[in-house]
Amino acid sequence: MITRRPVLAGLALAMLGGGHAAAKGNAMEDPVPFGMIGKMKAQPGKRAELIAILSSGTGAMPGCRAYLIAEDAKDPDAIWITEIWDDAASHKASLQLPEVRAAIAKGRPLIAGFEISAETRPVSRPA
Repeated sequence: MITRRPVLAGLALAMLGGGHAAAKGNAMEDPVPFGMIGKMKAQPGKRAELIAILSSGTGAMPGCRAYLIAEDAKDPDAIWITEIWDDAASHKASLQLPEVRAAIAKGRPLIAGFEISAETRPVSRPA
């Protein structure tokens, strides 16, 4: 099943679903940030259309610190998605948002596949 994870993964709308528990410190500490980086392949000639769809569903995702979509400089059909979240639970919850679910459904036919995906633990905050 394709979800927004390895883009969002992390489809962004990062798109491979699944939940992961973030490690937490004591109750007085901030949650451990959660990140995803993924490379997605669009159907030939559909990269710009897929980027537009992925961008449309990410405006107001609670707990999302950054959701960046970049074109691969050497592959005309590939995109990279980098996500930074307050914690893994925020990322998982985003997959239930109506806007995100609509973007996933609309973008799914334009996705040829996922080449690589990694979960990360961000150690610095975006400016």
